[in-house]
Amino acid sequence: MRRARPVLLSVGALMALMGMLWIGQGLGYIHWPESSFMLDQRPWADRGVVLAVAGLLLILVARRLRR
Repeated sequence: MRRARPVLLSVGALMALMGMLWIGQGLGYIHWPESSFMLDQRPWADRGVVLAVAGLLLILVARRLRR
């Protein structure tokens, strides 16, 4: 159980950061090359919200675990 906390924190942080990247891309704040498959796709923003929220919840769960 002691090793689970750092792993959950790391995975949660990566999920939250990737979700925010997808949100920024989906809303047009991040510009990809013209050949990219991720151009102006609103569903990426929706998936990013789900991923970011799941990552933040994982961080909260990991913080509640005992050290």
